[in-house]
Amino acid sequence: MARAHLRCRRAPHAAARAADGARRVAGLSGADLSGALQRLLADPPDLPVVGGLDALRAALAERGSAVVQAPPGTGKTTMVPPAVAALCEGRVVVTQPRRIAARAAARRLASLLGEPVGQTVGYAVRGERRTSAATRIEVVTTGLLLRRLQRDPELPGVGAVVLDEVHERGLDADLALALLVDVRAVLREDLLLVAMSATVEAGRTAALLGERPVPVVDVPGALHPVERRWAPLPPGVQRLDDRGVTPAFLDHVAATTRVALGEGSGDVLVFVPGVAEVDGVVRRLAGVEADVRPLHGRLGGEQQDLALGPGPRRRVVVSTAVAESSLTVPGVRSVVDAGLSREPRTDHRRGLGGLVTVRVSRAGAEQRAGRAGREGPGRVHPCWSEAEHAHLPAHPEPEIAVADLTGLALELAVWGSPDGAGLALMDPPPAPALATARATLTDLGAVDAAGQVTDRGRAIAGVPVDPRLARALLDGAALVGAKRAAEVVAMLSEDVRPPGGDLVAGLRSLRRGGPGSGPWRAAVQRLSGYVEEPRSPAERLTDDLAVGLVVALAHPDRVARRRPGGTAYLMVGGTGATLPRGESAPGLEWLAVADVDRRAGEREARVRSAAPIDADLALEAAAARWGEDDEVTWREGRVVARRVTRLGAIELASSPLAEPPVEAVGAAVREGLRRDGLDALPWKESARELRARLAFLHAAVGEPWPDVGDEALLAGVDSWLDLSRVRSGRDLARLDVVSGLRGLLPWPEAARLDELAPERVVVPSGSAVRVDYADPGQPVLAVKLQEVFGWAATPRLADGRVPLLLHLLSPARRPLAVTADLASFWESAYPAVRGEMRGRYPRHPWPEDPWSAPATARTKRRDST
Repeated sequence: MARAHLRCRRAPHAAARAADGARRVAGLSGADLSGALQRLLADPPDLPVVGGLDALRAALAERGSAVVQAPPGTGKTTMVPPAVAALCEGRVVVTQPRRIAARAAARRLASLLGEPVGQTVGYAVRGERRTSAATRIEVVTTGLLLRRLQRDPELPGVGAVVLDEVHERGLDADLALALLVDVRAVLREDLLLVAMSATVEAGRTAALLGERPVPVVDVPGALHPVERRWAPLPPGVQRLDDRGVTPAFLDHVAATTRVALGEGSGDVLVFVPGVAEVDGVVRRLAGVEADVRPLHGRLGGEQQDLALGPGPRRRVVVSTAVAESSLTVPGVRSVVDAGLSREPRTDHRRGLGGLVTVRVSRAGAEQRAGRAGREGPGRVHPCWSEAEHAHLPAHPEPEIAVADLTGLALELAVWGSPDGAGLALMDPPPAPALATARATLTDLGAVDAAGQVTDRGRAIAGVPVDPRLARALLDGAALVGAKRAAEVVAMLSEDVRPPGGDLVAGLRSLRRGGPGSGPWRAAVQRLSGYVEEPRSPAERLTDDLAVGLVVALAHPDRVARRRPGGTAYLMVGGTGATLPRGESAPGLEWLAVADVDRRAGEREARVRSAAPIDADLALEAAAARWGEDDEVTWREGRVVARRVTRLGAIELASSPLAEPPVEAVGAAVREGLRRDGLDALPWKESARELRARLAFLHAAVGEPWPDVGDEALLAGVDSWLDLSRVRSGRDLARLDVVSGLRGLLPWPEAARLDELAPERVVVPSGSAVRVDYADPGQPVLAVKLQEVFGWAATPRLADGRVPLLLHLLSPARRPLAVTADLASFWESAYPAVRGEMRGRYPRHPWPEDPWSAPATARTKRRDST
């Protein structure tokens, strides 16, 4: 599908250009390179990767594609792009997974050339571009390359693409690799393609780049020895609680950092999972004899440069995972690793996704430790024990296996391959996750029922944010104004939410220049270019409701209503949600939730950020989830038939349904009986007795007498119970269970039911005594002893197969004996019973010879009259 789609978009001259390009690759001399690039290649720095450049050139000349496997610190990001530039015409595009890494890589290579960024080497990231007509090497984020591919798959003016850090297995990186393989196969056979990896999965990557595996250029690392100094947690300290990383653990990380500063020379690099933890450790290190520098993607360029360049004295760089492999932090000789990583996770059943703090993998820990050994022998201080290390996961999960796939699904639909078939993906997207993503895109109007992209979907894909946020921007502009919509979407996309999760307060703080306002303002300006102010102003909304509406447009499945009589909420998607511990939203019946998370073992999600919304706006934002259905359910032992109006899982109104469909009622009864058991039926005594007799015959005789146990009756309920007569809960009482059971009787054996399993047995006194079949294996006859005088043998049922178990009772109906052998009882046990009972009950007969005495149900005086 995707390749057919690409062929339709192929320019008429593409085949000829590809052939010319293939010839040029083999014969280029590098004469078109700038003088600075030629000097760099002629006299390269002493980096391990330089030894592999000849093998790379040979691989590209032969196959046009190659994989470079080299550990961090070998110089591959610095030297491979210039070497590739010497083999092709046009620009070399180099990808990095993060904006901070793209800027840093461009600055580093430009400094080696002795030029400012934007001449021979430039970069382009979301919202910022520094290139010129002279630029031969352009470093971009992987997401930016994806947008260029979607806009024009031929990549005009580009001679080669170098995909860096493919081992990180981000969604954008996996997809970019797959699309570039598709482009080379159909449109651009001349396009050189290099994938660079820092791990041993290079072989898998090589197998994807061509019909047969392409060459792998293996560059050995040159790391110095790194000594591990374990720093296990103090007793009683937890890494995580229900609020995230604990303050006590950050205390431990800061204390370990102080130890690292005191034990050696050089700078210290500290790894923590997120921005909040960076700020927390930086505060805790106030007063140390070193410059403490934060490092993460939200910082401005000047602050990033302070962390990425050498300083006048020792430094402590406190970083997120951006410094794990794609950035070089010079001067580091010690690493302190908190052992935590923030990775995308999605609960596909509930449709909840987000970043989750998890333990770092062993491979990730090795990458981090390696940062201490680039310039000399170093030390790593893992903030866990050696025993814990063995239980860490071996590798991080690829994003495609665990992340929300809505953005990926939209990219695939725009490319023309909605399910990814035929694309060279490292791992296929999990079917349930892709189905959930497709359902979300359908709700947004981005794809049709067949999964093909719509015009609206192309517009959403053209906005460089998550598809949900793009929808909120495009639709929200007409409702709250373009600027306010851009402000809210920028706040959500830049992840600059305030402490406590109050998004309205967060927006006001950003407007005043609070934390994170710099990147936020840049994002607002960028996003404002995708929408226009409405010609007809919408109804004026307060900031509170405007923020809530835009959030609800982005996440209609997270519109939430307070549960009756409680403080918890129910979201449209069906998940319960609670506010953070100690917080409440008094008077707020409706919320628009931006972020939630749910820990293992918790029944409900926890709201991380939200804004107020009213019922009308909730209905407008989540209109696709509004529905009115006739609902027939089993509730508390009865059928309940209602017409229900819902917003997703939230019930808005209901009314009784007078004529529910017969099939729906039957299904509800069947489900109710399966859940509550057969006791929910109107079992009269006659029905229970008949069932017990049938159970006895099934046990004693077997076929054709039916099994009437719970499991059998539930499995075949439609074969014996007429559920068509049930129209409401009241009708259950009118079900004829006896007739249903009689319908199970086999023919012609049914005529012998009273003979084989009589309801009553006539005893010698003339009384007809009821048989108790409660135990199918042993029917019981409870009868006064005087009524069976003269009975020499125990009666037997089921054609003589089973003897009755006689419970012989006193005149007061208390048990005297239990026997299935009456003759033996008369012979051995009766004399003792007679001796004890004749004095206690003198008015009743206690003959010496029970064999011949007349049976009676009366006393002596009544017998004589």
